[in-house]
Amino acid sequence: MKSLSRLYTVLIFLFLYAPIAVLIVYSFNGSSSTVVLSGFSLKWYKMLLADRTTLKAFYNTLILAVTSSLSATVIGTAASVGIEKFRKSAFRSSLMAVTNIPMMDPEIVTGVSMMLLFVFIGRIIRTTSVLGFGTLLIAHITFNLPYVILTVLPKLRQTDKNLSEAAQDLGCKPVSAFFKVIIPAIMPGIITGMIMAFTLSLDDFIISYFTSGPGFQTLPIVIYSMTKKRVKPDMYALSALIFVSILILLILYNIVQQKSEERNSKVRQ
Repeated sequence: MKSLSRLYTVLIFLFLYAPIAVLIVYSFNGSSSTVVLSGFSLKWYKMLLADRTTLKAFYNTLILAVTSSLSATVIGTAASVGIEKFRKSAFRSSLMAVTNIPMMDPEIVTGVSMMLLFVFIGRIIRTTSVLGFGTLLIAHITFNLPYVILTVLPKLRQTDKNLSEAAQDLGCKPVSAFFKVIIPAIMPGIITGMIMAFTLSLDDFIISYFTSGPGFQTLPIVIYSMTKKRVKPDMYALSALIFVSILILLILYNIVQQKSEERNSKVRQ
């Protein structure tokens, strides 16, 4: 059984990461062929640095991902605290159901509905250029919120409810007790939600496609426009850099979280 479980695990990881491994290998290919390897070369990385259109789209994507993930984290954390106040009530169940709708809906439904909403608002304010960074930001915050809430709520449930009251008994005001006691206790959930929101925003195409304007294009949209002809090999290099960056970020976060848990366990002992 152990050998079968190990084989199953290996097959799952192979299925998940084999395409990424192939992409990274071909990012160092000496030619533009996607079939034949013709030697090691860094020319696609050099071409990437000279491709202003791609770099501009990547910069737009980063700005959008950072802004939307930070905004969704702040709003989602506040919403989680509010939801936690309603314990075992029909209102809480209804609120959670409504919160999860953007996560459960197909992305194309969310994208088309938000596009129609933004166009309707544009007609009300009598403008035809309503789609742009603002609409993209609102759309990304909308579909990121459920993920932040679902990562922060479990940490709030695990937090001792008497911590805030104890801090207030020691002289802290309610707001000060919240930021000094509750926020550090749920910080792992907040960071996890922020990283998840950042990754989802960085990766999103369907919702971005329907809510973006001609003046602000994200990287997935630019890559999709290339598929009508041919994806340039420097996209392999960019994808490899994004994957490695996110992998390093996740490893560093796991190391920091593990050290924090070890420190907390020592304090409790």
